[in-house]
Amino acid sequence: MDQTSDKDLRSILEGLQGPCENPVTRARKMVELEVPLERRGPGWDRHWRELEAYLEMPGSWSIEEEPDESESAEEAETEK
Repeated sequence: MDQTSDKDLRSILEGLQGPCENPVTRARKMVELEVPLERRGPGWDRHWRELEAYLEMPGSWSIEEEPDESESAEEAETEK
């Protein structure tokens, strides 16, 4: 099979399976349609699996910003 036929077959199979819940997996599928196998590096699969796993881990992913040191020094001086 040539690449065009592979892409067509992949597209049909994905349509039958329905949309994936994990947005990283959906992104991976879209990227893999564009990047040929010979251009993918040795860590390709591991990279995507790690991203998928991080998203599936329970917990909150919000990040609290820490104040800049310069802001903390200014606040300390104004409090005096």
